[in-house]
Amino acid sequence: MPKFLKKTSRKTGLPPGTLVHIGERKTEEVKITVIDYDQTTFRETGVKTIEECFSFKETPTVTWINIDGLHDVDIIKKTGEYFGIHPLIQEDILHTGQRPKMEDLDAHILIILKMLLYDDETSVINTEQISIILGPNFVISFQEMKGDVFNSLRERIRTGKGRIRRMGTDYLAYSLLDSIVDHYFILLEKCGERIEDLEEELALNPRPETLQDIHNLKQEIIFLRKSVWPLREVISSLERAESALINDTISMYLRDLYDHTIQVIDSVEAYHDILSGMIDLYLSSVSNRMNEVMKVLTVFASIFIPLTFIAGIYGMNFEFMPELKVRWAYPALWGLMIAVAAILLIVFKRKKWL
Repeated sequence: MPKFLKKTSRKTGLPPGTLVHIGERKTEEVKITVIDYDQTTFRETGVKTIEECFSFKETPTVTWINIDGLHDVDIIKKTGEYFGIHPLIQEDILHTGQRPKMEDLDAHILIILKMLLYDDETSVINTEQISIILGPNFVISFQEMKGDVFNSLRERIRTGKGRIRRMGTDYLAYSLLDSIVDHYFILLEKCGERIEDLEEELALNPRPETLQDIHNLKQEIIFLRKSVWPLREVISSLERAESALINDTISMYLRDLYDHTIQVIDSVEAYHDILSGMIDLYLSSVSNRMNEVMKVLTVFASIFIPLTFIAGIYGMNFEFMPELKVRWAYPALWGLMIAVAAILLIVFKRKKWL
């Protein structure tokens, strides 16, 4: 299950702007890739040091610098110093527990949001924070780990399909956001399949494990809602932003992205309500099964109460009991007990208690 909170105790007492990585510790090497393009040219390369990216700052082409790994604070610091990223923004990038947000800082725009990936093997949602810096001729994306949802976007840039090679950095930033939001629909489809399986299991054979599965899925849906709800404000702010970095032609695409975000939010809310109802249904099902068991036990107890009463009377150790000397007293007593039990069964059947 995704973690809701990040440990921030390491920042306690430090001055604002102190660069401390807060998140899952990584040991692998930071991966830096650069894609530089315009309508006629394209270049994609992997670099070993962040300094190799600095030459792209002043080029007239569109440059996308992607950094996989935030655990090397020195790389983030050098990137911020060269590209003019404020220390507080660098601090937000390193703090992976940020709420999705957008900040217009004139020289560049910061966008922070959650990228969610579904693990088919464990059936859980893995989350990582992605921070996007939009500049005049560059876009820098910071990811927590290797692996993302941008492969189709990279392929469009490589092949020149669509309009992306003819557009600027604002369209590239929009495309990154669109890829992330589109992947939310894949997550929702996976969650919908799990909900259908749980509903079938709940109807046929609810088990304690079923309740645990429902609870786990509900926690994931809550986390998804927490990640998506603020994104609506981010996209709306981008659409209204009066920044020279965002061209008016992008507004239509941002409105479409806003609509997709609303659809995701509606689906998340619907799934949340369904799972809440499934928990109530499970508890009702368990209660009904318990009631059925108690009803059967009560019926049998009701049948044996008069039989126990009769047996108790004739089990008393009195010397003068007339029935004890009668030849047919024992079979007559058995007949009486069987008749009482049969009459009670007939009554319970007519009342539909059995």
